[in-house]
Amino acid sequence: MSKYESLWKYIKENKKESYKLSYEEVKNILGFNIDHSFLTYKKELKEYGYEVSKISMKEKTIIFKKIK
Repeated sequence: MSKYESLWKYIKENKKESYKLSYEEVKNILGFNIDHSFLTYKKELKEYGYEVSKISMKEKTIIFKKIK
């Protein structure tokens, strides 16, 4: 089980076309801050029908989009 699985399930279960989550919102879902390993683990999200569209270090947000 991936350490990011609770985030992937959250995104899948809410069934939105796209999400823009702040780092703080992601932390609240996961229970920990994301780190550099997120860049590797984000590939798992495709199994849930979504992908990471953009990571903004300046705004401290991540945009997730449903794969069409």
